[in-house]
Amino acid sequence: MSDQTWAGAGLPPGPDPAWEMQAALADFVKEVKGFHEELRAKVQQQEERVTMLQTKTLTGRPALAQAASEEAPHLKAFGAYVRHGDDDGLRALALEGKALNTAVSAEGGYLVDPQTAETIRGVLMATASIRQIASVVHVEASSFDVLVDHSEMGSGWATETASLTETATPQIDRITIPLHELSALPKASQRLLDDSAFDIETWLANRIADKFARAEASAFIAGDGVDKPTGFLTHPKVANSGWSWGSLGYIATGADGDFAAVNASDAVVDLVYALGAEYRAHASFVMNSKTAGAVRKMKDADGRFLWSDGLAAGEPARLMGYPVLIAEDMPDIASGTYALAFGDFANGYTIAERPELRVLRDPFSAKPHVLFYASKRVGGDVSDFAAIKLLKFATA
Repeated sequence: MSDQTWAGAGLPPGPDPAWEMQAALADFVKEVKGFHEELRAKVQQQEERVTMLQTKTLTGRPALAQAASEEAPHLKAFGAYVRHGDDDGLRALALEGKALNTAVSAEGGYLVDPQTAETIRGVLMATASIRQIASVVHVEASSFDVLVDHSEMGSGWATETASLTETATPQIDRITIPLHELSALPKASQRLLDDSAFDIETWLANRIADKFARAEASAFIAGDGVDKPTGFLTHPKVANSGWSWGSLGYIATGADGDFAAVNASDAVVDLVYALGAEYRAHASFVMNSKTAGAVRKMKDADGRFLWSDGLAAGEPARLMGYPVLIAEDMPDIASGTYALAFGDFANGYTIAERPELRVLRDPFSAKPHVLFYASKRVGGDVSDFAAIKLLKFATA
């Protein structure tokens, strides 16, 4: 039918393909917009719900929300304690779970977290102390006993028919090494502690490590044993020709307060061979920098230096092929001093210590500063008197 026929019949004109296409496209765009608006509304609702849940979680249980993302929760516990103390710090932390609670309520103290303790140990091992070459044991008691068999068992030749005679029986001695308390008392202002950008754990560890390292190094060499370790230089000393157990043998340089003017290196050679062959394989020299400067110039009869520097980074210098430990707490060369030691310190000297380190926080005694009382228990003493020999700067 034509358009006129449709119009004469009172009907609308016939369908127009272009008009139908535009109408369909308009309906499609309208539906897409409606779907987009609905999707955006749902996403916004979900975001508001997540935000509400996060706010509620952080307000009600902050520790669990943050502990899940913490690689080492004990570091956060230590940092909170250092900044705020027991009550405020633990309340702010509110860690739920006994495994994460390192407070020592009975003592009112706080144990350093394992990672911080490892940091301190690393610094101690890097200092110039005989800790590097001595025997170090960890104990839980208040002392450590070393059992030493230093006597000879008797023996004799026997014939087939002759009766045997009784021989000497070896005796066992016990050397007791008591543990003494080593302490440090660094302080920091509360404002500094409140600064979250400041690495308080590393700062405190370095302060304590420096204090403990210097105190230990001195005591292991010259400590008198009164509330501190017994240094190996405080034991009785006798000429090596008359040495007996309980004392350290020495070799004299032949000159008062110096090496001999002629053949100065002979005293070092004599010192090396005064030590038994069973100890020489693992022996080391111990001296301070001033003594090392004098020994560094020594030559043998053929003009070769006795001293040789390490070939690799971190390798110690060697004297006559044996490693040298530079310990600044050794005495300087002077009249009658024992400025140079040689021995197997792994057998000759034992350091006993409790592995934990405790820190007590005191915010009251030095306001506006906060004091940190750090303590550690350590002891040391000679465990084999035959394993260490000394060089005495004297005529005899």
